[in-house]
Amino acid sequence: MFTVTRRRQSAAGSPVRGHGSETTAGDLLPSRTKALYVASSQRIGAWLVQGLVQESGADVVVVEAQGVAAAASRMREEVFDLLLVTHDAEDLDAVEFVEGLRAGGGEDPVVILGQHSDQQLATAAYEVGADAYLCVNTSTTSHLIWTAGRAIARFQMIRENRRIVQGDRIRQQQEQQEAQRLLDQLRMLIERLDTAEAARLTTRAARDAARQATQSLPERLVAHYREMMRAYVIMGAGDMAEEIRSLAELLVRAGVTARQTIAMHLGVQEETVRGLGNRSARHVMTRSDRLALELTVFLAEGYRDALLRRVHPPRQMALPGFDAALLGEAPSAEDF
Repeated sequence: MFTVTRRRQSAAGSPVRGHGSETTAGDLLPSRTKALYVASSQRIGAWLVQGLVQESGADVVVVEAQGVAAAASRMREEVFDLLLVTHDAEDLDAVEFVEGLRAGGGEDPVVILGQHSDQQLATAAYEVGADAYLCVNTSTTSHLIWTAGRAIARFQMIRENRRIVQGDRIRQQQEQQEAQRLLDQLRMLIERLDTAEAARLTTRAARDAARQATQSLPERLVAHYREMMRAYVIMGAGDMAEEIRSLAELLVRAGVTARQTIAMHLGVQEETVRGLGNRSARHVMTRSDRLALELTVFLAEGYRDALLRRVHPPRQMALPGFDAALLGEAPSAEDF
């Protein structure tokens, strides 16, 4: 086993890269790359590996391991960006090595180097999960650099995609938990209102009337509110003010209380959040709560207007000539 390290530099001491905006083979490799060369006794492809070190233009460290056992020992102790595996039918079967690596959960980028033609071994290499197969008799150093760079980039992309998927899954779980917490708080609010109302009512008749008032609302009304909530979530505030006002007036005429309205909102909201799937529960909760707030405001204004009409009912104005305040004393029979 041996370790080779080389960094190609320009006269000024900086790494050599492509001129202008052109992409070179070395640009595909990370600035620091650590590779494991799993070699057979014949060290097939060693000259290609040496060219990778000398011509890539990046900091490339290649660690050589003779045989599968030595390679497994190295991989347990160190982390590598790339695996270069020699295929030798008599000494080292790279296809079996990669198959065992993938079966054990290893996702390292793997490039197989062998003397067989691409038509003979490339398909078998891809089937077991290798990133590429190169025939050392027809490949060049530049080809190996490009292939190694694409393999490493593919591995990094898969890892980044997995990280994004896991992050989205965690975020969705957190949003579901937040939505459930808000629903629980709203349910506790309704329970406190029920407790306060029960403590306020003293007579049995009043309790019976309150129990009758808090019975479930008609299904048509609930279905109408469900459709309104779905439309509100999509359209947002400002586009359904008249529909909300009309619903509030209907609730006032039917004598539906604010507690019943909030209970209806809670039931519809739970159904909506439960059927979201991968959609954003937080977005739906925010929009639907805004709808409940707007409906409650219209409901309160409606009951306020009804109370004012009861306290100050409309009065018929006196006809001209019959208003004592304007004519002074009312006319008597002697005046005629």
